[in-house]
Amino acid sequence: MFIKVSTEIFNVCDDFVGAAVEARCQNSPFCPPLWEEITAKGMKLREELTTETLKQVPGIEATRRVYKMCGKDPSRYRPSAEALVRRMLQGKPLYQKNTFVDLINLASIAYGYSIGGFDADKIVGDTLTLGVGKAGEPYEGIGRGMLNIEGLPVYRDEMGGVGTPTSDNERTKIDLETTHLLILVNGYDGCSSRVTENAEYIVDLLKKYCNCQEVSFSLYR
Repeated sequence: MFIKVSTEIFNVCDDFVGAAVEARCQNSPFCPPLWEEITAKGMKLREELTTETLKQVPGIEATRRVYKMCGKDPSRYRPSAEALVRRMLQGKPLYQKNTFVDLINLASIAYGYSIGGFDADKIVGDTLTLGVGKAGEPYEGIGRGMLNIEGLPVYRDEMGGVGTPTSDNERTKIDLETTHLLILVNGYDGCSSRVTENAEYIVDLLKKYCNCQEVSFSLYR
């Protein structure tokens, strides 16, 4: 899969860096040891952050800033990393979906980056382009119905939008039949070393919990 970053994004975030993790592995409905890690991470976050200071986490702060520069209210359309961490700080459990999705959520709360997760076989074409959502652009967020993505950063394939930092699209969502994963780490803070660490962390989790034999990642700008 080729990832392109449009001038629309560079105009509001000239140091953006992303990481694309591509893997072939096996999903499962539920993974108890993974959830032990998620629970432990939630406890650690509650020791370190509050619902106010979480906005200062570099990845979250940078994503919020880009939203504002694109004309979107980040408190109404929260980036997923912020929404996940906020939920844990409020003492609420994360929604349990399946091992792939749960693993991506753990990677997101661990580093503060909003991470897109896709069934790569559902993506149309071999290229995703990161741009900004347009007025009236159709987009069905997972579990959210039709979502107004005007002003949101959005990845598009040949058919249209597949992922934003607020919600990925129903059309390319991960399910139990997914065997070909594409995971995108969005570093609007421009910190390539931390984005790389996040990608390596995802690779390790996939090998540990998903019987992953084939996995690789690369940075893109």
